[in-house]
This record gives sequence, C-alpha cells and structure tokens, in this order.
Amino acid sequence: MSEEFAAPQLIDELEPSQMDDNTRVIKDLLAGTAGGVAQVLVGQPFDTTKVRLQTSTTSTSVADVVKNLLKHEGPLGFYKGTLTPLIGVGACVSVQFGVNEAMKRFFRQRNGDKKSTLSLLQYYLCGVTGGVTNAFLASPIEHVRIRLQTQTSSGANAEFKGPLDCIKKLVKHKSLMRGLTPTMLRESHGCGSYFLVYEAMIARDIKFNNLQRTEIPAWKLCSYGALSGTCLWLMVYPIDVIKSVIQTDTLKNPKYKNSMLVATKQLYAKGGLSSFFKGFTPTMLRAAPANAATFATFELAMRTFG
Repeated sequence: MSEEFAAPQLIDELEPSQMDDNTRVIKDLLAGTAGGVAQVLVGQPFDTTKVRLQTSTTSTSVADVVKNLLKHEGPLGFYKGTLTPLIGVGACVSVQFGVNEAMKRFFRQRNGDKKSTLSLLQYYLCGVTGGVTNAFLASPIEHVRIRLQTQTSSGANAEFKGPLDCIKKLVKHKSLMRGLTPTMLRESHGCGSYFLVYEAMIARDIKFNNLQRTEIPAWKLCSYGALSGTCLWLMVYPIDVIKSVIQTDTLKNPKYKNSMLVATKQLYAKGGLSSFFKGFTPTMLRAAPANAATFATFELAMRTFG
C-alpha cells in the first residue's frame, strides 16, 4: 500500500486525554470479552461442524455431519465444548489486547511521536506479537474444546465427563499443550492479517468519508469484521487442519507424535492436498457472522464504556 494511505485511527487515539486513564485496561478487557463471547456464541455451531469434518476418518460432507449430529445429539450438540472458550476468552483477550497495546506504545516511542498512528506494517506486527503470546492460552483452551466437540458418546460411555475432567486427563497424559506450534503459527500470521485488514478498512472510511471512528455505523463495523475474519481463515486454514488432527490424536501412543511434519506427511499421503481443506466450507460460512459479531460488539462496547 502507498505510504500516503492514512494509518488506522484507534479508539484510544480519538480521546488523547484518556491515554493515561487507569480504567482503560479494564474497559479494553470488558469490551474484548464481550466481542469474544459474541464470537463463540455465533460461531460455535459452525466450528463444531468444521472440527467434525477435519477429524473425520471417513469421507463425509457438511450435510452428513449436520444430519448425524442433529439425529444423535440434538441441536445442543452444536454447542459441545462451548463452556471452555467462554470461560477462557477473558484471559485470551486480556493477553492479546494487552500485548497489542504494549507493542503500539513501543512503536509510537520508536517513531518519536507518542500520539501518532502507526504504519500498516507496524499494526500487522502488533497483531503478530499478540497472536504469538495468545497462542499459549488459546492452544490448551482449543484442545479441550476440540476433545469435547468430537466426543460423540455421552453419559457413562463418555471419555470426558466435562471440561474439568478433560483437563485432568490431558494433564495426566502430559498432552494439554499439544498442538502449540501450529496454534502459534496460525495465531501469529492470522492475527496480523486480521487486524491489518480491519484497521485498513477503518482508516479508509475515516479518510475518504471524513468520519471519526465512533461515527462509523454498526453495519459497516459488521462488514469490516466479516471481511477481516474471511481473510484470516483464507490465510491460515491448512494450519488449522493440522492443529485439529494433532489435538484429536490418541492420548496413548499418538500416531502424529505432536509433530506438524509428521501430521502433514500423513495427511498428504492419505488424501492429497484436499486433506488440508476438510471443513473449509463451514469455516468460511462461520467467518463472516462470527467476526462481524466480534468487531461490532467490541467497538460498540468501547463506545458505551467511553
């Protein structure tokens, strides 16, 4: 992009007097948590379908997965494993946004102007750093969620009786952090692209429509969030497939050995390139509404908190 393109305007840059507000971190966390909860609630049915497709050992389709899930587990089956991300989202958002803000301050100091906006590359690097840091929380949280999502049995026959039982058994097998490397790769480039695209569209609106960030209507925030989420998954989807198969591998004598290389080789040997795009359709269907809800909820919550 041209260097003359306006850099994204941030919420904290709209009101410089609030830069030192001690409640800013709390407001950021609450707004981010609200956005994360919205994302989980809107996107969970799509995510469950995606994970079932990604980890299926037989040839299946979106329609088959949905049909079988409704038949054997009912509508609530789409929300298996929801409790874990809902509980963990606050911590994840806290780390991601906290690191992101620290990196923005670092770049402002480096640029020699604490009130200046950053370049698009710098915003990308802020997202990358936040994503890498967040991966250490996202990986175990998603691991537990995926284990519960792919569990088809219930009651006494269920391997995991709930999130706490799942965590206990993963810790026992020293597997809670399984899949950290692909999660880190996905989160770093994914978050970098995610926030870069969103802030670029916000910046364009501010520049060409002469608006303040708080004046951008909700429907535009939803549109920008939807496009950003779609971009994220287009950039990192094969890595997410590798992560899912590693995290659903057997706890005893895992065939992928928690290795991206081993998993990649075996997936390719079994199904070629198409193996890395299993579950792609529900993921892309989820990306737009889930991330529209995330960004719109976050921005509107920030406006409410002031």
